[in-house]
Amino acid sequence: MSGKPTVGEYMTRDVETVNPDETVEAVARRMAESDGHNGFPVTQGRRVEGFVSAADLLLADPEAPVFTVMSDDLIVAHPDMKVTDAARVILRSGIQRLPVVDDADNLVGIISNTDVVRSQIERATPSKVGKLMRTLEQIHGVGLTEERREVRLTELTPTQARVYADELEGRKYELERGLAEPLVVIDNGGTLHLADGHHRVMAAHEAGIEEMDAYVIVPDRPIELGMAKTAEKEGLDDITDIEIVDYARHPLVETTKRLQ
Repeated sequence: MSGKPTVGEYMTRDVETVNPDETVEAVARRMAESDGHNGFPVTQGRRVEGFVSAADLLLADPEAPVFTVMSDDLIVAHPDMKVTDAARVILRSGIQRLPVVDDADNLVGIISNTDVVRSQIERATPSKVGKLMRTLEQIHGVGLTEERREVRLTELTPTQARVYADELEGRKYELERGLAEPLVVIDNGGTLHLADGHHRVMAAHEAGIEEMDAYVIVPDRPIELGMAKTAEKEGLDDITDIEIVDYARHPLVETTKRLQ
């Protein structure tokens, strides 16, 4: 993965679309019965012809074909576009979901404001791994190698005592769509310390997943890790020791307020 996330890395590839000749009533019913959809790309084959939103359908003739009410003045993204650039488009245009098209203008995915936010939370990028490696080298004076491999969740020693229930929902979404970022693990003399990805691990555990992809950092000799001391202090032996905390107790909530 590149240092800067791209639309192709975070878009949803399995996109629900509608045909231009479907009626307003039929599309409105599909929208009402869908899992949170408030709009669909309108496609002829793989080519995007327009986008129809709930607002487009609201006062339209139920028997009218969708192509008569859809918007055909489209803003689209390309898979190679940086997520940050897509975020600017979403923010400035007010559009919540951008169709993603390839060089031939064929639909290959869709990216939403939720995907943009997700791209900035708990990301395991090569730059994050590199920063951790440099820190370990400076503190412990060891040589390090980096591997990419599958790790068994039951063999991981967590270094974070709690995760938050609301973030687990986002991680489950990623896992279901094959979008989960790799974990970051330190193989310290055979003990696998989970350095980054506790929410992803717990979401996978709840889904019955036994192995996950990981960036594994391997010191050339065992070292005394501060995170290992944290794990010992918190009584963390395996992932079942991690507490799942309700969002209402999330520390970020303390800096906000809810109007009653």
